[in-house]
Order: sequence, then C-alpha cells, then structure tokens
Amino acid sequence: MGLAVRSAADLHAFYRDVLELSDAELSDSDGARISGFVAGDALVELLEPADANSPVGRFIEKRGPGIHHICFAVDDLDAALERCRRAGLRLIDDVPRVGAEGKRIAFLHPSATGGILVELSEP
Repeated sequence: MGLAVRSAADLHAFYRDVLELSDAELSDSDGARISGFVAGDALVELLEPADANSPVGRFIEKRGPGIHHICFAVDDLDAALERCRRAGLRLIDDVPRVGAEGKRIAFLHPSATGGILVELSEP
C-alpha cells in the first residue's frame, strides 16, 4: 500500500517504534522519496513528494495526505496487463516499468477500478 504523506520523517517513529515494523530498503521513484516498512507479508510505502509537480505532490495538493494506491502481486505481469486490456480497462502503464523495490510494476487507472489507483507488481 502506498501512503501519500507530506513528511515521511514525521511518521517513521510511529511505524518503527509504536507498530514495531521493520524498515524496508526502497528506491525513490516517480518524483517521490519513498521509505517503507514491512508489515507481515505486506509492505507499507510512505510516498513523500520530491516536488509539488510529481504525481504524489499533485495527489496531496488535490486530496491531502492519505492512501495513494494499493498494490497486488501477480505471477505474470505481462499476462495480467493483457487480461486488463481484453477487459477494456484503462491502463496508466501500457508496458511494465521498474518500481521502488526494483520489481516490474504497472498501474491501472482509477476510472477502471472503482476510483482506486491499483498497482500490479511481480513478486
């Protein structure tokens, strides 16, 4: 899950000290500084905009901090995207790209998924 935040540093103590989640090493991506925490089998990404014109910066400007996207692991990303195309779903990423964990990812447009930005990722 990706959470759009104004300042990730302000939240690190909550996730690390209160919830006792472990840090996850993530790379910055798409104009966002990304830090992460492992929550069981799930990953929580804190997405802090590197600049106001980044996708996360625009999200926060329009909607404020909050849930930015949810991610689902799929065994075969290319096949999953093809199923989405055949179903007539609008894609943000027509072809997979490398995401914050160095994994291949692609986003589906919120208009195709009930208003929620969905990321697909290969494990």
